[in-house]
Amino acid sequence: MTDPAPARLVVLVSGSGSNLQALLDASADPAYGARVVAVGADRGGIAGLDRAAAAGIATFVDPVKAYETRDDWDVALAGHVAEHKPDLVISAGFLKLVGPAFLGAFGDRYINTHNALLPSFPGIHGPRDALAYGVKIAGATLFFVDAGVDTGPIIAQVAVGVLDDDTEETLTERIKVAERAQLVECVGRLVREGWTVKDRKVRIP
Repeated sequence: MTDPAPARLVVLVSGSGSNLQALLDASADPAYGARVVAVGADRGGIAGLDRAAAAGIATFVDPVKAYETRDDWDVALAGHVAEHKPDLVISAGFLKLVGPAFLGAFGDRYINTHNALLPSFPGIHGPRDALAYGVKIAGATLFFVDAGVDTGPIIAQVAVGVLDDDTEETLTERIKVAERAQLVECVGRLVREGWTVKDRKVRIP
């Protein structure tokens, strides 16, 4: 009996691609059960695309400004992702909100990671807002993307303690380490074991 083919991952990036690199490293092990088949970006000239190219992985770039409307961009992005027949689509620092066409195609298998313990501190300044509030525990959340901002069903969360002398920068860096490990572990479990979502509760068997 042959092993099943690895699950197909399309990763979307906007910057350095450190989470992408972690997935590339993990997928080098056949036991991980997944491989990155394409990397998409909303801008050219970024390190994330360089990482993909160095690994021999297909890339595509869809800048929003290249399309007449945001909906046109959304349709194009969904089409370019679909060309690679993904089992999971992963936002790895992708800084654009997708729209109805993309969510219609991939909403049940599009995941994102956020550097706070949702539903607290959504948006682009999670660690800063957590520090300002005075929390003692911060962290990262992995979730399925829906039409809201950081509001989709939660797959996993990891806690990161807040130190008395933390700055936004030091807390952000510690969260990134935990966030990256959580992303790699959970993507592997999702593709190997499957998942269900019922009443916002995500279960991995």
